[in-house]
Amino acid sequence: MEVQCETKTKDNVFVDIGVSIQYQVVQDKVYEACYKLSDSNEQIRAYVFDVIRSTVPRMTLDETFESKEELSTAVKSQLSAAMNDYGFVINTALITDISPDARVKAAMNEINSSKRLREAAAERAEGDKVLLVKAAEARAESQYLSGVGVAKQRKAIVDGLRESVNYFSSQVAGTTPREVINLLMVTQYFDMLDDVGTHSSHTTMFLPHSPDSVMDLQSQLLAGLKQSKK
Repeated sequence: MEVQCETKTKDNVFVDIGVSIQYQVVQDKVYEACYKLSDSNEQIRAYVFDVIRSTVPRMTLDETFESKEELSTAVKSQLSAAMNDYGFVINTALITDISPDARVKAAMNEINSSKRLREAAAERAEGDKVLLVKAAEARAESQYLSGVGVAKQRKAIVDGLRESVNYFSSQVAGTTPREVINLLMVTQYFDMLDDVGTHSSHTTMFLPHSPDSVMDLQSQLLAGLKQSKK
């Protein structure tokens, strides 16, 4: 027997619940099954309605979907106790369908869709955050390594100049460190001119080229170094 019952859940949602009842007559109670009830199907249907409408209103819609097995057990238990006196045994009582109103279904789907979209947006935001953090960490690491490289380069230059000054002073008697630095600057100045002239990729440059200009350049560099120390 298929029974369709409409009832209301605890959160005021009307649902149609389908119940499938499998039953048979007890062999030694054929008389009761034939003569005690005028309509056994209606009696079974009434008991199903009673169980469903007394149980489901204590559950929310979500709990109703989660408790199909409990509903089946409750229907079968009460039917078995009631119908045994009338010569019937209840084999199974299955909840085959729980169907809320179409508008409720649409609202539930919309809620679920919105929830999924929020979760997806949160995951995308978290992914973007990780990318930004990793990019910032990479920039910081790159800048740190660049700074370490520049510091090592400058230290190597200073160490090289120190060794050159010490070597020159020890080899040429009477020379001062200042004179050695001046000589090195003149040498680097001419090396720079040679580099500019031999590389065609350089743009045009106008440089003062005279003995005085070298001294002016030296004075400017020394003044810059003194200024940076302040």
